[in-house]
Amino acid sequence: MKKRLAELGKFSKFIAIGLPVVLSIFLVRMQSLAHQELSLPECRLKKWDIPVSSTAENQKAPLIERLPVTCCQGDTSCLDELLYGEIPDKKALLSAIARSLQYLQTANAATAYQNYQVTGITRDRVFKSLKRFRELVLTTNSATELHQAIEREFVLYQSVGKDNQGSVLFTAYYEPIYAASRVPTPEYRYPVYRLPPDLNSWPKPHPTREDLEGADGLQGAKGKLRGLELFWFRDRLEPYLAQIQGSARLKLADGTQTAIGYAGNNAYNYKSIGRELANDGKLPLQGMTMPIILDYFQKHPQELNIYIPRDRSFVFFQENHGEPAQGSINVPLTAERSIATDKSLMPPGALALIRASIPFANPTGKLEERIVSRYVLDQDTGGAIKGAGRVDYFLGTGKLAGDRAGVTVSNGQLFYLLLKSKN
Repeated sequence: MKKRLAELGKFSKFIAIGLPVVLSIFLVRMQSLAHQELSLPECRLKKWDIPVSSTAENQKAPLIERLPVTCCQGDTSCLDELLYGEIPDKKALLSAIARSLQYLQTANAATAYQNYQVTGITRDRVFKSLKRFRELVLTTNSATELHQAIEREFVLYQSVGKDNQGSVLFTAYYEPIYAASRVPTPEYRYPVYRLPPDLNSWPKPHPTREDLEGADGLQGAKGKLRGLELFWFRDRLEPYLAQIQGSARLKLADGTQTAIGYAGNNAYNYKSIGRELANDGKLPLQGMTMPIILDYFQKHPQELNIYIPRDRSFVFFQENHGEPAQGSINVPLTAERSIATDKSLMPPGALALIRASIPFANPTGKLEERIVSRYVLDQDTGGAIKGAGRVDYFLGTGKLAGDRAGVTVSNGQLFYLLLKSKN
């Protein structure tokens, strides 16, 4: 969705938008989750870390080659069991694989991999690895069988993480649903904007958010944004959050539905307003979450005009007419199967395995943390997703996805799967 989200890491998360601007930490990191163990007691081994010998030899490499991790007996979190549950969920993963295969055959992919910095990772190898993995998903009958096949045929390239030991901070993002109007009304006053056709000719540095829309978000028609209004929203916070997410589904006042997606930005880095609230002593940094921030602004709506302008970044949109949210490699994102990473370091479109603590809704609707492994496709990026130690996980569309994304923050690991050289 050209977009991304969230830097929940030291703060927490809201998701900003992609390369474009991307996910970013609107919320403050939930400290209590930062120290969770990522395996059962009998499996608390160093095997998930980068091998010591490899770190000494590859100090500057973002990814380090290693053998697949052998599962511990009884540690089902080592396996992607979602693929083979009571209701097998292979369709979403296969769809995401097909989209990456499509991307890898484009000129953009050829350019992206032309000078890729990790020796041994090429577009052709990524493509062949995806095709073989797809065959294994279609022909295996259990998560264990799939894992064993990967141990035989693949090697892993593990992210060195934020500590050169493989520790990666995971946050999540989603696609919100908002009410909106194609025309301004007394009720719908706050616009989002199309990409200015002359943006590339604007003097640098570009105008900031406050320069473009004013402190109250209503002054865009008086300057460079005049005539570029795309949709109007009822609440000042909603168009801002749409920018942080990089996309949104819209229920229009005339009864129709559509969607907007990332089209460009003004080239400023995102600044977390959650962090700003903490800096001003309005909210404690520790334990800050998206619901807490939203509750604060519901009680103090006048302060939106103070804090939103502090984020100088600004995102432009295009109407996608109901199409799925797009990633930075220009393919639709797949809920639970797409991730966003720093594309200056990580291989676009590639197959990855993530292992992290993710919240899930139990039968009563309460969110519970569960350590899981998931095969995913690297199809997006984000303005707040920088370095080898950050991953943003796409959780889908709507309220439940938003509730889960708002409290997702944990340390885990990121691996890319490539066929052994002889295959």
